[in-house]
Amino acid sequence: MRRTSPLVLSIAAVLAAGTLTACGGGSGSDPNTIKIAFPKDTDKKVTVRDDYVKDMAEEFEKKHKGKKVEIIPIQASQQDYYSKIQQMMRSPKTAPDLVYEDTFLINSDIKSGYLRPVDNYLRKWEAWDQFEPSAKTAAKAEDGKTYGVPDGTDTRAIWFNKKIFKKAGLPEDWKPKTWDEVLEAARTVKKEVPGKIPLNVFTGKAAGEAAAMQGFEMLLYGTGEDPLYDKKSKKWVKGSKGFRDSLKFVETVYGDGLGPDVDAALNPNIQTKVGTDLFPNGKLAIGIDGSFLSNNWIKTGGSPWPEWDETMGMAPMPTQNGEAPGEVSLSGGWTWSIPAKSKNPDLAWKMIETFQTKENALEWCIRGSQIAVRKDVAAEEKYLNSLPGIKFFTDRVEHSDYRPALPVYPQVSTAITEAMESVTTGDSSVEEAAKSYDQQLESITDGDVTTK
Repeated sequence: MRRTSPLVLSIAAVLAAGTLTACGGGSGSDPNTIKIAFPKDTDKKVTVRDDYVKDMAEEFEKKHKGKKVEIIPIQASQQDYYSKIQQMMRSPKTAPDLVYEDTFLINSDIKSGYLRPVDNYLRKWEAWDQFEPSAKTAAKAEDGKTYGVPDGTDTRAIWFNKKIFKKAGLPEDWKPKTWDEVLEAARTVKKEVPGKIPLNVFTGKAAGEAAAMQGFEMLLYGTGEDPLYDKKSKKWVKGSKGFRDSLKFVETVYGDGLGPDVDAALNPNIQTKVGTDLFPNGKLAIGIDGSFLSNNWIKTGGSPWPEWDETMGMAPMPTQNGEAPGEVSLSGGWTWSIPAKSKNPDLAWKMIETFQTKENALEWCIRGSQIAVRKDVAAEEKYLNSLPGIKFFTDRVEHSDYRPALPVYPQVSTAITEAMESVTTGDSSVEEAAKSYDQQLESITDGDVTTK
């Protein structure tokens, strides 16, 4: 029987951490114990990451006699998780020794002084040579230093229910070439298979980065080169037609009743609901989502669905009008990082090494439906045969974009979700929402903008 992990903190316990540790129990107060903070799925049945971290903790403790691992799974929405770990990292009394950082937020946390560089460790770590160059930059800051080690990446595309498509008279090998073809399929589902949700596009502030990245930016990056941040001028883009066209697509989905009910779409748990209810229970026809979606449906995913690979189809997300290269994907991922106020950084690094042995990295990619960032893992037959669709999503890397790795990006992301929400609810027109975004962008970036 697996032993119980030494420490499991709920959000309430995390919030009370300052009080609990004021009597001398701050991070690293025990030089033989490390604390690891990571997100726990809002669906209690989904324990993929929890189980993996527990297994790695057990391995670490067996290898390093006398050392202990305390795990801190934080069950919260994505946005709340970011807030919790930032709150914890502000004080040496509550800072964990190791934290799971979303690459979308890492540069902001670096600028805030929450994280410490790991270059001294990387220089002595032979396994770093196995990481893809693009993965190495995921946790690299403007100062040229690296602040974490990625454990995988992801790509995005369209998932669709082939059984619903068959009832609607749509092809089971569907591969839309334009946005209009996506909307046309959704309208066909609405007409021919009433009672089903035709299309999910994540939207609004509650969905956070899921809305900005796999909702809006999967549209925006299909409208032209560098549509969010111009790499040549090193300025943020405002006033673009592509931005307005992307908002128009969102407005159409919700205004024409092609998406979930607005209240459901704006619920913080919508991302979990798509994976654990709407798709497996045959309620949703089409969704723009990530390679990680199917980890809900494997045996340890919380919503086991043995027939998912027979039911679900996958298609690349098309560019707006079929422009080259014909498809869009966005990649992200997470890193293991050491907080600046950790008092056990050396021990924390040894835990990262445990996570990132070849065998353990392979295990996580398989369990977590991750796209491998290590070359030796990506070449393993066990990885390539681990899950239906793994080759499809790995092939998307070739045309995948990454969000601007700049400290202000989280603020830009929030401004995007606010614009999306206002057109989703009908509180603003596309032009009003785009104008409001442009004004916020000017303020966020101190006027460091350009018009395309």
